[in-house]
Amino acid sequence: MSKTFIQKILEKKSGKELEEGEITFVEPDYILTHDNTAAISQKLAQIKERIKVKYPDRIVIVLDHVIPAASEKTANNHKIIREFVKEQNIEHFYDIGKGICHQVLPEMGLAVPGSIVVGSDSHTCTYGAFSVFSTGIDRTEAAGIWVTGQTWFKLPRTFKITLTGKLQKHVTAKDLILKIIKDIGADGANYRAVEYHGDGISNLTIPQRMTIANMAIEMGAKSSAFPVDDRTRKWLKEAGVEDYGEIWADKDAQYEKEYNYNLNKIEPMVAFPHSVDNGKPICEAEGIKVDQCFLGTCTNGRLEDLELAASILEAKKIHPDIRFIVGAASQKIYQKAMNNGTIQKLVKSGAVIIPPGCGPCLGAHQGAMAAGEKTLSTANRNFKGRMGNKDSFIYLASPATAAATALKGKITDPRKI
Repeated sequence: MSKTFIQKILEKKSGKELEEGEITFVEPDYILTHDNTAAISQKLAQIKERIKVKYPDRIVIVLDHVIPAASEKTANNHKIIREFVKEQNIEHFYDIGKGICHQVLPEMGLAVPGSIVVGSDSHTCTYGAFSVFSTGIDRTEAAGIWVTGQTWFKLPRTFKITLTGKLQKHVTAKDLILKIIKDIGADGANYRAVEYHGDGISNLTIPQRMTIANMAIEMGAKSSAFPVDDRTRKWLKEAGVEDYGEIWADKDAQYEKEYNYNLNKIEPMVAFPHSVDNGKPICEAEGIKVDQCFLGTCTNGRLEDLELAASILEAKKIHPDIRFIVGAASQKIYQKAMNNGTIQKLVKSGAVIIPPGCGPCLGAHQGAMAAGEKTLSTANRNFKGRMGNKDSFIYLASPATAAATALKGKITDPRKI
């Protein structure tokens, strides 16, 4: 019987053959949490006898959501986490400044093809770029896995998306995934797995694949995955990952739905407020004035994103009415961007550089919006209140569009710069 990627992964981990819709228990290879670790550890502490985690070497904790601490409350939470890490001998702990969890985990060599990673963050699906079955869970489930070492999954149906061709200049993977989400809908892939196929994949960099995999949840998907190829192997080798097995779907696997996209025909997209699937071609957004542009997050804070923005802004000043906030996805990316002059170019153009973290994206700090303001953001969500104010408006777009918009003060097609 021909099998999909997720079926092979779950069968390998459970040690038995599975039928579609069947529930099985597995032990994830890694369990990710971030600042919400404090809430989870406090729940465990309320139990009469202090519980020890079963596999401390499988727990990954990254402080990234509100860093540096923006209040007494967040500072206390960070302290609780640091004490918990020492008490439980957690091996993979990354304190403030290391970066956003979904960038840090792969950089540390923990996104291994053929493995299972779960995380108490919905964008854990990012690691599908490395042929990992990765998905988000809630805090209660994370606590349960800490104690028992296992969780359950129901084998989902799978969508197949075939990519051909190559993206044109100043058209990015963010434009592609916004187009896909517009077509499928915000709930069109609920509890489905998504596989990417086709020769167009070879023309996508690993950061581009991470952007696409990251936003699987925005169409309701449980996970998404790319096959391992030479680009993947090179990236993994540089991250110190050499011992892994490559798993991929059978050529004649059966899918619930199939979609085809020619990358040559993708154009810049903008997701209008207040839904990610409210995507429109940029020609329908041009001219909309915004107050702020934000370049960063686990979706688009990688080196090539910063470099692309810097190349558009080079030797030019951002519009005087614009606040342009930029944050690298990790410390490593920040350092590389400084070493090659990218940060200097952005600062010279008028950008405000913030530490690697999630602050503006969730509206915690470092870029919260006032009532009635509009932001063009490279993040992954634009629902009401996402950037700190339910009476503001968020437009989602690519790093190229963000830079072009910062330059002109209104939403601008980057191909015209």
